[in-house]
Amino acid sequence: MPTQRSPAGVTVWLTGLSGAGKSTIATAAVDALRAHGVHASILDGDVLRCGLNADLSFSAEDRAEAVRRAGEAAILLASSGVTAVAALISPYRADRDRVRARHAEAGVAFLEVFVDAPLEVVEQRDPKGLYAKARAGHIPAFTGISDPYEPPLAAELHLATARMRKEECVDAVVAAVRSAATSR
Repeated sequence: MPTQRSPAGVTVWLTGLSGAGKSTIATAAVDALRAHGVHASILDGDVLRCGLNADLSFSAEDRAEAVRRAGEAAILLASSGVTAVAALISPYRADRDRVRARHAEAGVAFLEVFVDAPLEVVEQRDPKGLYAKARAGHIPAFTGISDPYEPPLAAELHLATARMRKEECVDAVVAAVRSAATSR
């Protein structure tokens, strides 16, 4: 009797500044995917910092390691047929490119999603008060203020959250996942 191949999962990698809407979109997208019968799970950068990445600082090297670990976790999930929705600032393009390359090696679909909101918008939102603390000098090496954010050059999806409604963003993510899953 032939064995059935398990369904291929997809990794959706949401990247952008703090406050751009990554976690909000990730949560709503996972709910929408589950409503469509898709097994989906969130890998949220803030949550990962409490466990998997608790031993890491915010240095460039440790940020690279945090992205690498999240990428490996996403591969494990997607290889098991789960759509992994990763929501991490992941500020450096080279780190995201390495995660994309690892996905290619593993034969796992990877969708980079640029959750794009201008600095002035995320500073106005500032849900955690981090930008105010960074501007006051209380948070060194803060992405977007004293540390760079390198936007994707060719993301599969670009969500301009200052202009798009949450529902539009979620619909775009769901459509991209469904397209990636059917093209495999």
